[in-house]
Amino acid sequence: MASRVLRVYGTIRNSLRNGQIINNETADQLWKGVTSVSNAGRHRGRAKGLPRKRDLNKGQIIGVGKVPIQFPGLNTPIFRGRELVQQQKLPVDPEREEKLAKLRQSQIKPKRIKLSPLERGWTSVSIGGRKIGPPDPIGEDIFDNFETWVLESKMVSCMTSNLGCKNRISAFVVTGNRNGLAGFALAKASVSKAALKTAKNRAGQKLMYIPRYKDHTVLHNFYTQFGRTKIFVTKKYEGYGLICHRAIKACCEAIGIKDLYAKVEGSKNLQHIIKAFFIGLLQQKSHQQMADEKRLHLVEFRAENGNYPIVVASPSVVRKSEEIPVSEILDFHQYIMDGRVILQKKKREPFYTRHNSWILKTRKMERIRNHDDTSIKLRAEYGGLHSFLTEKYPEARLLPPKKRSEDNETVE
Repeated sequence: MASRVLRVYGTIRNSLRNGQIINNETADQLWKGVTSVSNAGRHRGRAKGLPRKRDLNKGQIIGVGKVPIQFPGLNTPIFRGRELVQQQKLPVDPEREEKLAKLRQSQIKPKRIKLSPLERGWTSVSIGGRKIGPPDPIGEDIFDNFETWVLESKMVSCMTSNLGCKNRISAFVVTGNRNGLAGFALAKASVSKAALKTAKNRAGQKLMYIPRYKDHTVLHNFYTQFGRTKIFVTKKYEGYGLICHRAIKACCEAIGIKDLYAKVEGSKNLQHIIKAFFIGLLQQKSHQQMADEKRLHLVEFRAENGNYPIVVASPSVVRKSEEIPVSEILDFHQYIMDGRVILQKKKREPFYTRHNSWILKTRKMERIRNHDDTSIKLRAEYGGLHSFLTEKYPEARLLPPKKRSEDNETVE
């Protein structure tokens, strides 16, 4: 019978494979894998949103860690005077992690602040329509409540003898305090930021006061022109809004005009539009100036006031009817437009007005077409559906409908 031999085995060790990629690759190779993109993707602009390489060792010092320990010869001198420095544990700094995280975070490019859709400008391509803040203060003069709008920012080039074709950025802006003060300026620079800043500060030095009617619209209708650009501006009632070119709208916001209609004809050159608009605003005449110039009373008629005449301005000396020549223009609109008449095209009639069914309907609606307006006027004037004949013939008064009694409502 074979005897069993007791064998002694050695200690079994757990073999670990430390062959991970973070152990085999250097830090530069790892960062390259995170921040690189293919050549085809780079041409398509895919490298713009990739993270940037950061120095993770920034802020770390040899011999200083989470547990602060004093090591002579490593982070402190061996001798302090004639005494030998001993190794010892130092108190923990509670703000160390926060400082380290803040230092690493400072290497990251800050995220771009998202603007609301109303502040992004006119289009996504250009900067036109955006606000860039008030002009810089000049000495002790501070531009309070001012704002600047970018009207145009484009690249211009000129041929030079030594540098060849030289490109620059041209910026055209308007600034104002929304209360009657506004100015515009043009500046050029090699960089867009410098051009905008120069134009903004120049506009702050060229302010003009624009009079307004009741702080919401222009004084009167007017026609203005600069070059081949023509603008017809119409005064509007409160609450109408700004129906005009987008550059004129930005100027109106800078001035403080809230209600306006403007039609641009001819060339749509943006700089000509702004210059023509400001020329027209500066050439406005106040009501007193018109009365003194014509030596007649200026009377206002409004439909909402029942066309009740209101004297707006009166001259010191009024002319008599015999002194007014027959050929003199007395119509207010022709006077302020300098004899020009705006062509207003007739609205196109709907197609159904040419059908026989529309003619039959108009004949049927002829008797009741004004009933709603008439009933509203009678209720406002007499307090009910009455007229001036009601007092003379009281039996013709329209009685209110009788209420049904409870007995009639019950069903037996």
